[in-house]
Amino acid sequence: MTTWFNNLMGKGEWALKWPYEVKYGSEKEVSADVVILGGGPAGCMAAIAAAKAGVNVILVDKAHAKRSGGGSGVDHWLTTPTPASSITPEACVDWESDSYGGYINALSRYIAAREGWDTLLELEEMGAKIRDTDDQFKGAPFRDEITKLLFAYDYQNRVTLRIWGTTFKSAMYNKCKSLGVEILNRMMVTSLLTENGLMGGRVMGATAFNSRTGEFVILKGKAVINCMAFHEANWLFSTELTGLPYFHPNVVCDGPAIAWKAGAEFTMMEKSAPSHPAGFHFPSYGSGNPKNTWYPASMVDATGKEIPWVDGMGNPIAEVSERTCPAEDQDYFGDRSMNPRYKLAHLVDDLEERVRKGEFMLPLYADLTGMPEYERKAIWGLMVGEEGRTKVPVKETYEAAGFDPDKDLLQNYFLLGGEPFPGMWQHAVLPFVRGRGPFASPGGMVADWNLQSNVEGLFVAGNALFAGNYYHHAAVTGRYAGRKAAAFAKEAPPPSVFQDQIEQEKHRVYEPIKRSKGIDWKELRAGLCRIMQNYCGDIKNDELLSLGLIWFKDIQENVFPDACAANPHILMRMIESFHILDCNELIIQSSLARKASSRYLGFNRQDHTEVDPPQWHKFITIRQDETGIKTGERPIDFALPLADNYEQHNPDYRGFLKQR
Repeated sequence: MTTWFNNLMGKGEWALKWPYEVKYGSEKEVSADVVILGGGPAGCMAAIAAAKAGVNVILVDKAHAKRSGGGSGVDHWLTTPTPASSITPEACVDWESDSYGGYINALSRYIAAREGWDTLLELEEMGAKIRDTDDQFKGAPFRDEITKLLFAYDYQNRVTLRIWGTTFKSAMYNKCKSLGVEILNRMMVTSLLTENGLMGGRVMGATAFNSRTGEFVILKGKAVINCMAFHEANWLFSTELTGLPYFHPNVVCDGPAIAWKAGAEFTMMEKSAPSHPAGFHFPSYGSGNPKNTWYPASMVDATGKEIPWVDGMGNPIAEVSERTCPAEDQDYFGDRSMNPRYKLAHLVDDLEERVRKGEFMLPLYADLTGMPEYERKAIWGLMVGEEGRTKVPVKETYEAAGFDPDKDLLQNYFLLGGEPFPGMWQHAVLPFVRGRGPFASPGGMVADWNLQSNVEGLFVAGNALFAGNYYHHAAVTGRYAGRKAAAFAKEAPPPSVFQDQIEQEKHRVYEPIKRSKGIDWKELRAGLCRIMQNYCGDIKNDELLSLGLIWFKDIQENVFPDACAANPHILMRMIESFHILDCNELIIQSSLARKASSRYLGFNRQDHTEVDPPQWHKFITIRQDETGIKTGERPIDFALPLADNYEQHNPDYRGFLKQR
């Protein structure tokens, strides 16, 4: 064992002392009507809604709720009908459903569209900025002069807003504090507490420990809301040598793992997509391109030759203004859609081929200098300034180094090995190195129109839902779940936790601290990822998947008992690794259950090669109970009719669209 590792583990002669008082084994019990797990936009909005409904609320976060979960900013608020738009909530759902073969969560997407504007207004009241109140963009074609709202992508239909997202999370946090929400930061949630300790029993709380002190915390609640995001880190692992390997580097599998072990139902967990491994990334949105935050930036090659654009139907367009209006045969622009009815204008489809032939010379550059001033200011000053991953590492850092968007071009890494998103132009480096799926809509928990899971008392919001989708979806579904959980809690009996379940969980959590040597969390996590790459990679079959399950069982039985942790922070990382394995098993079991390939799910079965056959065009559901794994199915259109179902479950809700 090296001196460096001894020092890290607190065993060397000159080891740094752990700076917090360690309280392993001590217990703290807290209770509330509603317990919310995860302090991102979904969790904060859920806490605000529940507190406004008149119930006591506890909000638990592994980091600090003021800045966690998108706290550094967001630049877009997507797919939302507003007073400046005639698009309906049904139309907002249609573009994604039509684009992804129906494999979306139409139920939660409709809620997000139906209540998105109401949520924005509430955020504005809290202090978040949603309008161009300073008239910085007065007269720009993407500005509505009556409301002072700014829009992105489609300036005609106005369904996606540009916002000052760096103001959002602090506004939510401050509102939580003013409403008396009890916020517990630095808490690693380890399990859900169920009636009589049984899988599938009513959820009555959760367990956690403080990642600085190690103190064990028992959270009792009449209702629990899981806002702990999606699964990540199943195929990819970050090391000090190669850097962060994916778009959400701090998201692991805590939320799915604890819900899976409590008996919650999941779907689309078999979905995955190739991803760039560590070492092939530049800062997100830190290279010039015409996508997302940078839309609709002009591009030139190394000689200054401009790259031509085509509209969503593939027709050549010449003017910058044509990039932000749908073509004649299109409905409107849907972000990320590859369906011609909704596809954004874009660079020519055969760009890679033309580069290889020498028509355009590498490297390529984003060129804001020749664009209208309002577009240049919107892209670099607003979008890059407000997106969570860009304000400091990109905008402020680049400007400090001398970058001036009025004069300079910004290099793009197309075909040079560094574009961060597969499908943006470049293919993934290694097909077996995968992520949870394309940019949005991964697998996750299933919920009803109250956003309650199949397990009584367990509600779900944000990216913990299957097909979670961006900041706006998290905030709106969190707000919705908060009021539904509050209503449930008002009628529910007090929680009665099962002491044996608490003791068993406490024993499981503290096992790694009892050892002075053994396997480290990094070695364990790297091994878990390698198994997923080998046995649940790009090409799957029953034998490969079954071998993966055998490996995971072996690790549980023969490796976990050697896991060690020298302090509460490393203990947190070790429990995260345990959760990753639980989620890996969920993914493999879901993959075994789907006996057909699917291009929409990035799912390739070597032993079931037919792609998207009609008999398999459905959601495969999976859960477990005391007797074992249970699989089921739901039709693609299970949420229909959207408006009728929404009205039935929200007869007293009076929002913007009810009045329109």
